[in-house]
Amino acid sequence: MTTKTITSPYRLSDTDLLSTESERKYILRVRDSPKEEQSREKLERYGADALSAAELLAVVLETGIPPESALVLAKRLLKEYGEKTLTNEKNPKRIQEILGIPAAKACQIVACFELGKRFFKLGGNGKPLYVRTAKQVYEYLKDMGSLQKEELRGLYLNTRYHLVHDEVISVGSLTGNIIHPREVFLPAMEHSASAVILVHNHPSGVVTPSEADVAITRQIVEAGKLMGIEVLDHIIVTRKTFMSILPK
Repeated sequence: MTTKTITSPYRLSDTDLLSTESERKYILRVRDSPKEEQSREKLERYGADALSAAELLAVVLETGIPPESALVLAKRLLKEYGEKTLTNEKNPKRIQEILGIPAAKACQIVACFELGKRFFKLGGNGKPLYVRTAKQVYEYLKDMGSLQKEELRGLYLNTRYHLVHDEVISVGSLTGNIIHPREVFLPAMEHSASAVILVHNHPSGVVTPSEADVAITRQIVEAGKLMGIEVLDHIIVTRKTFMSILPK
């Protein structure tokens, strides 16, 4: 089956209605690691630009989890969860459960990235990200194609097609982790979004949607119609390409 290339822009429909445990102690700290791995000292000497994403995260974490140092732990988190997914995760409990880290560490990660996002608007240069096509979605989330686990993401848009929220809805295969429509639309209501674009990856590299992909998409689309929140698209992402599940 050939990859489906989407060129037509998204169009929002008018849906307006008129109505009358104890924390463990850590012994592996950044300062205890080898000199070449001491991220904080490197930050002080050379500045933030000289550090990798993993090194910066290691500074935030400060301590590791035996036998992992802070840097080794940071590298694992970014690799297993995905950099963009981790930066957009708002639920520390989910990070804790999936990656097997203590609650305090998960909270540190969520707080760190949330603080950064509050000082920097999506899209860069102070401008919100504008989304009208599947190609734009793919360019924004193509790093999902290299993730080892299947994830479902929701991109929430306002009436001007500006991205107002990006959320990890679920981690795990859609067949093994059933998605309820409320998990998709609750963030839309919280952020006053008019539409949502669903995106999930296929670690296998096969871009063709499964029967479960199609069935869940159909269910969510119908739920969205009742709520007045439009599902503009559901896109599958792999390492090399993408494909839309919704017919155009």
